[in-house]
Amino acid sequence: MTSQTAIDSTGPEGRTPAGPSEGPRAEGLRGHPWFTLLTVAVGVMMVALDGTIVAIANPAIASDLGATFAEVQWITNAYFLALAVSLITAGKLGDRFGHRQTFLIGVVGFAAASGAIGLSDSIALVVVFRVFQGVFGALLMPAALGLLRATFPAEKLNMAIGLWGMVIGASTAGGPILGGVLVEHVNWQSVFFINVPVGCLALVLGVLILLDHRAENAPRSFDVLGIALLSGAMFCLVWALIKAPAWGWGDGATWAFVLGSAVLFAVFAYWETKVREPLIPLGLFRSVPLSAGVVLMVLMAIAFLGGLFFVTFYLQNVHGMSPIDAGLHLLPLTGMMIVGSPLAGALITKLGPRIPLAGGMAATAIAMYGMSTLETDTGSGVMSVWFALLGLGLAPVMVGATEVIVGNAPMELSGVAGGLQQAAMQIGGSLGTAVLGAVMASKVDSDLPVNWKGAGLPELTPAQLDQASEAVQVGAAPVAKGTPEAIAAKIADVAHDTFISGMSLASLVASGVAVVAVVVALFTKRGENADAGAGVGHI
Repeated sequence: MTSQTAIDSTGPEGRTPAGPSEGPRAEGLRGHPWFTLLTVAVGVMMVALDGTIVAIANPAIASDLGATFAEVQWITNAYFLALAVSLITAGKLGDRFGHRQTFLIGVVGFAAASGAIGLSDSIALVVVFRVFQGVFGALLMPAALGLLRATFPAEKLNMAIGLWGMVIGASTAGGPILGGVLVEHVNWQSVFFINVPVGCLALVLGVLILLDHRAENAPRSFDVLGIALLSGAMFCLVWALIKAPAWGWGDGATWAFVLGSAVLFAVFAYWETKVREPLIPLGLFRSVPLSAGVVLMVLMAIAFLGGLFFVTFYLQNVHGMSPIDAGLHLLPLTGMMIVGSPLAGALITKLGPRIPLAGGMAATAIAMYGMSTLETDTGSGVMSVWFALLGLGLAPVMVGATEVIVGNAPMELSGVAGGLQQAAMQIGGSLGTAVLGAVMASKVDSDLPVNWKGAGLPELTPAQLDQASEAVQVGAAPVAKGTPEAIAAKIADVAHDTFISGMSLASLVASGVAVVAVVVALFTKRGENADAGAGVGHI
C-alpha cells in the first residue's frame, strides 16, 4: 500500500487489523451471501421508502390532525435530522456489538415506530415517533453494508452493492407512487402500517439467515465524548441547512449554527487524536480514495436530491399532474437505476471504480443540464430522456462510491465506513435542497416583479409580493379567490414562467456540481481492504 493511501488503523496496543474472527461459518441458508443480501435489502427498503413515501401523505396528515405547515415540515425534518445525526454512531455500535444484532434491533425498532405513528392521534406524537424511526433506521443502514462486506468475497462485493443500491434507488423513487396509491385508496396511516409486515419479514429472514461476523480488532470501548461532539456538530449543521430557507442565508441564527457546527467538528477532530479507541480514527482519511468517495457522495446527493426536489413541483404544479402521475413520469429514472446498478457493479469489478464513477457523474451533469432546458410545455418523451440519463448516471456512483468508502476501510471499521457513506448522502441531500433552494428563491425574487409588471397585472404591495414569491418557488400560481378567469390565466403563466427560470438556474448549478464530482471521481480506486471479508461464507 502506498503512503498516499495508507490507513492508520491499528487497534489498541498497536495491533494490526485483522479479518473476521473465527466465528460461525456459513452452513446452508445461514450465512449464505445471496440470502444475506436478500435479507438486508428487505430491511433497507423500509428506510429508503420512508424517505419519500411520507411526503405524499403530509397533506392528508395535516388535514386529519389539524397540523400547521410548520408542524408538517417536522414530519420530514425530524426523520432526516435523527437519521443524519445517528448514522456514524450507529455504525460504531455495529462494529462493537456485531452488525447482525444492530440490524435486527434496527428492523424491530423501525417497524414498531412505524406502527406507533399509524396509531398516533396528534402531530406531536407523529413527530416523536419519526425521530425514533430515524434512530432505528440509522442502526439498520450501516449494519447492512457491514454484513455485505463481511459475507461477500471481494470479487462479488461490487455486484452485491450494485443490487443493494438498486433496492435503495427503486424504493426511493417508487415511494411517491406507492404513497399516492395508499393515501388515495386507503388512508395516510397505511403509509406507515406497511412497514410492520415488511419489518416482520426482515426479522424472520434475519434470525434464520444472518451470521454474526466480527473483526478480531473490533472496538471494545466507547468514545462517549466523541459521540457527543460529533452528534452535536452534525445536529448544528443539518439544523442550519433545514432552517436556512425559512431564516435566510444572511440571518445570524443560520450562521450561528454553521459556526457552532464548525467549532464542534474541530474539537471532535482534536479529541479523536487523544482517545485510545476513537469513534472515527482520523487515519481513515489518509486514504485519498476513501476521502474522495465521501466527497463524491456529498456532491452526488447535492446534484441529484437537490435537483430532483424541484422536478416534483414541476410535474405536479406546472404540468398539473397528480402525485401518482408524477411518480409514473419518474419511472425512467427508477428503471435505469434498477437496470444500471447491477450492471455498474459488474463493470466496476472489471474496470475498477474510477472510469465508471467519472462517466456516471458526467452523465449526471449532462442530464441536469438537459433538465435546465425544460419548459412549461415540454412533452413526456423529452422529460423521459433526461430522467433516464440521470438514472443511468447515478447507478455507478451509488455502487462505486459505496464500495470505495467501505472497501478502503479496515474490516473492524466497516460499520463506521457505512455510517460515513450514508451520512455523506444525507448531508449532501440537505445541502443540495438548501443551496439550490436559495438559488431558486433568489431567481424568483429577481424575475417575478419584472414578469408581473410585463404581463400588465395589477401592482402588488411588498407583503403581497413576498407571498406570491413563496408560492411561485414551488410552481404554484398565487391566484386569489374570485379572480377573473382571464387574469387568473395571466397570473398562472407568469408564475410558471418564473418558476421555470428558477428551476433552470438551479439545474445548471446542480450540473456544475456534477462536473466537479467528475474530477473528484478520478481520485478513487478499488478498496485497499476489500479482501478482508473474502472467503467468509460461500457463493
